[in-house]
Amino acid sequence: MTGLREIAFDTETTGFDAWGADRLTEIGCVELLDFLPTGKTYHTLVNPEGMVISEKVTEITGHTNESLKDAPRFSDVAQDFRDFVGDSPMIAHNASFDRGFINAAMDRASYEQYPTKRFIDTLMIARAKFPGASNSLDALCKRFDISLASRSVHGALVDAELLAKVYLELRGGRALTMDFQVESEVAALVVSTVRARPTPLGPLSTPSERQTHEEFIRASLGEKAIWMRYD
Repeated sequence: MTGLREIAFDTETTGFDAWGADRLTEIGCVELLDFLPTGKTYHTLVNPEGMVISEKVTEITGHTNESLKDAPRFSDVAQDFRDFVGDSPMIAHNASFDRGFINAAMDRASYEQYPTKRFIDTLMIARAKFPGASNSLDALCKRFDISLASRSVHGALVDAELLAKVYLELRGGRALTMDFQVESEVAALVVSTVRARPTPLGPLSTPSERQTHEEFIRASLGEKAIWMRYD
């Protein structure tokens, strides 16, 4: 196994204008190791800092200004988020949207923005793999037979967990994990079976044969043979 660490994440927001008046309301992250969830997650609600949440957004996310009034501001959780992400690649569905809101929030909190190259966009991967098809997160879950039973509204952590499953399927699914498993089992087998002999084997040639060979080499190459220098 390669030990590749990645972070699947999702955000919920008050709207679409990342660099304008809209704000984050929720962040959810799932840690992946070799494309599989490790069980480690990061989740926080975010106070929208005075931005009014519309009824339409509430229908989608379940968040209201009242429910988020005691949530931390992004500036209070920015370092925790950065610590969890570390230097790992960041996976999002329609990554330009989530990247925009994360970077706008980072900028307002006086933190360094994440470069575009850090992000992996599953929407772009899906469009290349299934051109012309619907490639929303819901559509991909249905295509890969991933249950949506855990989702009543669009929650960031729930969607990040669904995204992690979709990402695995886009990268090769069960066949990929089986390859890793076989590789790991072979490595373990080699380590467990290849051991040094308690008593090293002696030479297979007789003293007479070794003497004849040495005389032949000296007659043919003299002292020019490289190995003669270490005799």
